Amino acid sequence: MQIMQNKIALEEHYEMFVDTTVMNLLAESEGFDPDYLADVTRRAQDIDMRVEEMDRNGIGTMILSPSPPGPEMVTDAGRSVDLARRMNDHAANLVAKYPARLRAFAAVPLQDPEKGADELERAVRDLGFVGALINGFSNIGDEDTALYLDEPQVEPFWARVEQLGVPVYLHPRPPLPSMRRAYQGYQGLNGSAWGFNVETATHALRLMLSGLFDRHPGVNVIIGHMGEMLPFQLPRVDHRLRHLRPGTHGNHQKLLTEYLRTNFYITTAGVFQTSTLLNALQEVGTDRVLFSVDTPWESADETCPWFDTCPISENDRWKIGRTNAEQLFGFKHVKSHGE
Repeated sequence: MQIMQNKIALEEHYEMFVDTTVMNLLAESEGFDPDYLADVTRRAQDIDMRVEEMDRNGIGTMILSPSPPGPEMVTDAGRSVDLARRMNDHAANLVAKYPARLRAFAAVPLQDPEKGADELERAVRDLGFVGALINGFSNIGDEDTALYLDEPQVEPFWARVEQLGVPVYLHPRPPLPSMRRAYQGYQGLNGSAWGFNVETATHALRLMLSGLFDRHPGVNVIIGHMGEMLPFQLPRVDHRLRHLRPGTHGNHQKLLTEYLRTNFYITTAGVFQTSTLLNALQEVGTDRVLFSVDTPWESADETCPWFDTCPISENDRWKIGRTNAEQLFGFKHVKSHGE
């Protein structure tokens, strides 16, 4: 099998918490198999093992990002600001160990959007980070209260994002506890198997409907898991919204499918199904799809052999695997052997 070299992967998490309480909470909330979770924990914390996995699979660059729980889940704004700074300093130390191979997304504390914007700017300008990764809504006061990214108080953060010219990766988290009745008795659907996708797709819809991309047309948002179902559902959403009276669906100037094609990138993180990739390419175009693994929850040893051999054109493989990300992040292109 021919391995595509120098791929760029960008939903690849690190874990700074050795405290097993965190992982036990994840095991309880989603029902993970303990052996699987132990392997995930080990791979999240061992950066040397991460680079070895990259070498085996032709991944030239990984963009590290904070794995939940992050500052979004800290209900006290001051503690959230402190945690984001510590996470970013930790990520900078990881990158410094392999500066030619690793980059990073910033954690941002949006319980205080102005300070979140300041922390993003510090991470980009002082630490060399390439953007932010946000784990969904931010808790305010308690775990069942959410601040979504389209709400007016977050506007200063988005203005700073556009000013800095960096993308924001909107990463999933489970829905609010009060919204989980639909999954009662089927806890396996609450998180990454289903609830993640529904929650993140809804959050992305809020961003589109709010007019965010009309006010800030230069903002780019990245979503994983082959677009969190949006490439396949948005045509239906656009069709139905045109039958609704004004005031029922926000204040946006364009079709939602147009925002998806001009203000969003989607990644292959956690999805390695050729038919799904082909459908996504038809909906958003080859310039807006990016390769990712979803380390450590998924393995490059499984994902990369699929991507390197799936039946798409070699031109599309290079764009998805590397050159789209190079353009988005302003990376300098380094030719690999055989080019």
